[in-house]
Amino acid sequence: MATSDLQGKVAWVTGAGSGIGEAAARALAGAGAAVVLTGRRKEPLESVAAQIQRAGGAAYVRSGDLTSAEVARNTADFIDQEFKRLDILINNAGTNIPDRSLPRLTPAGVDDVIHGNLSCAFYCVIAVLPIMRRQKDGLIISTASTAGRFVSVQPGSPYVAAKHGVVTLSYSVNMEECQNGIRATALCPGEVATPIMDKRPVPVSAEDRARMVQSEDVGDLILYIASLPAHLCINEVMITPTHNRAYISAQERGF
Repeated sequence: MATSDLQGKVAWVTGAGSGIGEAAARALAGAGAAVVLTGRRKEPLESVAAQIQRAGGAAYVRSGDLTSAEVARNTADFIDQEFKRLDILINNAGTNIPDRSLPRLTPAGVDDVIHGNLSCAFYCVIAVLPIMRRQKDGLIISTASTAGRFVSVQPGSPYVAAKHGVVTLSYSVNMEECQNGIRATALCPGEVATPIMDKRPVPVSAEDRARMVQSEDVGDLILYIASLPAHLCINEVMITPTHNRAYISAQERGF
């Protein structure tokens, strides 16, 4: 049974300056967890931290580019030194590019998407496992996507490949670390109204964004998963808008 009481817990949230990461940080802090916020841009992280602190929560900023394994390792070392524990990793950092179709794709674009979604997820997992193994407990929630389950053209092949890799990573954690009390969830949202929508090649209207999954919806789901007892593992979960544009498009094409 989920209790939504995370007093005494420590969570590391990546991609925490906006969108799903920000919503997750707020939800976890609101339940009593101390949250460490990581992202490339320091200013948004400081804004999120300040709002959490004003609400009575504990938030710490560790900015950096997690496509560097050293940044991931240094952040995990900071958490270990500061708290002597880490209960939850929200492995949420991610990105995409506008020029994502194969005719427009460049090697640099491929590197940006693969490193920004997949390599950084691996780096963070590798960095936190020693702490979680030592305490024989830990939860890793990795933000994948419905693109991590279904191949489609719209997100671009590098993003689809990277998110499939994130799902694989999550299942691998459960297979290899369950005896250490470590559990992982592959979180697969459909369209979420986050700033990454601004990188779509075709602009998304405000009306369409309002009918999408909202960041706070995903934050609430993350809190639910994080509040479950340690003997339970949600291996994978998918959340999509009721007004699903992919389904509607298929109907308009006559299936």
